[in-house]
Amino acid sequence: MSPTRNARDEVARNAILARLAESRAEIRRLLEPRPGESRNADRERGGPGGFPRSRTMQMLMSGRGLGAVGATAAGLLMARPALAWRLIRMLPTGAVMRVVMARVLGSLRGRDSSKS
Repeated sequence: MSPTRNARDEVARNAILARLAESRAEIRRLLEPRPGESRNADRERGGPGGFPRSRTMQMLMSGRGLGAVGATAAGLLMARPALAWRLIRMLPTGAVMRVVMARVLGSLRGRDSSKS
């Protein structure tokens, strides 16, 4: 290999690593709770030891997290519908429906109490 090719490969590698670092920072920024949000969430869950404890699960259970999961699922459904349907068939339908119904009913109750 020539020295110029190694230099070009190194420049390309550095550019890829910089883009990866940038995307990781953006993902970290999206997943981090907003200032003051984590304190409120701790109070709602009953302290720092409440459920869910992991930051990933906290993110997924938040409104923003559900939006991100929904957007990812919609993108997968548009890009690879066969794979998306295969994955959906693998889900435990009963458990998923219970979670969805609990969220819907919770949001309806919240809306009803805010109107009063």
